[in-house]
Amino acid sequence: MVQREAVLRLDEQWARIRSGAAGADEAESEALLGELIAALREPARSDPECAARLGLRLSDLAARRFADGDRPAALTAVEEGLRYAEQAAPHSPEYARWYARGLINHGVWLSWPLSDGARLPRFPLGPAGEGGPGPMERAAGERARDLTRSAVEVWSSLDQQDPVNRRGLAQAKVFLGDRLAELGLAEDAVAWAVDAERDFGALVQAGGPGLAEAEEALEHLARQLELRLRYLSFESLVALRADGLLPGRLLAHAVLAARILGVEPAEIAAGLEVDAGAVRATLSARPWKAVWRFDVRGPDGLWDTVGHPWHSAADVTDRTAEEVGAELVREFTASPEHPAEGTHWRILVWWHEEGDPAGSRFRLTYGPSTGAGGGPS
Repeated sequence: MVQREAVLRLDEQWARIRSGAAGADEAESEALLGELIAALREPARSDPECAARLGLRLSDLAARRFADGDRPAALTAVEEGLRYAEQAAPHSPEYARWYARGLINHGVWLSWPLSDGARLPRFPLGPAGEGGPGPMERAAGERARDLTRSAVEVWSSLDQQDPVNRRGLAQAKVFLGDRLAELGLAEDAVAWAVDAERDFGALVQAGGPGLAEAEEALEHLARQLELRLRYLSFESLVALRADGLLPGRLLAHAVLAARILGVEPAEIAAGLEVDAGAVRATLSARPWKAVWRFDVRGPDGLWDTVGHPWHSAADVTDRTAEEVGAELVREFTASPEHPAEGTHWRILVWWHEEGDPAGSRFRLTYGPSTGAGGGPS
């Protein structure tokens, strides 16, 4: 009992340092955390509270290692911590919450190579992309997805009358959407993000503690959803709409996405269950940013990008990507920059920003033996 109380006092000391309530330099805090982890190991074997706290402190150690750039050490620490956290989770809702947060953190650190510096998916097209993660990175991303799904299940099992648990569940859904987007599962990612958006909307309406956090999450989700719609086929948009997972505020964006892909307005109206007049009004009033690039293959076999205006962007209204691309091809073939007969060249047109060629909304490649071929992607 004396040993347990001493360990918990040491944990309280660390918690004050971690929160900034007590000061300590880097060496002191590192030494204290190491001492605390060592002291918790023995009582954690049979004491749920010590096991839960050891899980937390190993997660703290993982965060420090990750901040230092040592991802392998971070993953080793968080994996060990999760074993203790899982052991303690059935004994208290609070311990279960700690376990769920640890699962999410583990997923974030595992999936880190799948996102860029802005924490946006590096390979949003998944297997369809021309570039993609290696087998080890993809396996880590799939494990991250599974861990995050487990976190959703843990939060779902807790009392949903408690706003802390409702907020935790909504946050877990956001992270699951992120993990799915990193693997190129755009339709599933949108579905989970919409589900999370509904949860956060309910929290905002209820008010109370966590209101600012919920409002911030809604802003984040609004941006994420508009970005993710760019990677969806018309069939996916229709499926989401049929399942009630395409909220009204995104319908105009979905209409635009479908038209860029070349879907006729009448088909858009029918598929998305939108009034035909509203579709026409959206298309006439809402421009989209077309980004294009012409490449010419050099003698070395590599693609060289042609300069402005053949590598540029413009806002266009009520035009498909194929229509934009066809006009650009006509202008390019009549220009001095058009390469000599027998040279390979290509055009790619993206919506909003340049990216993976497989993500272009229109692409065409010309070669002397194959002729021209392409179309909306």
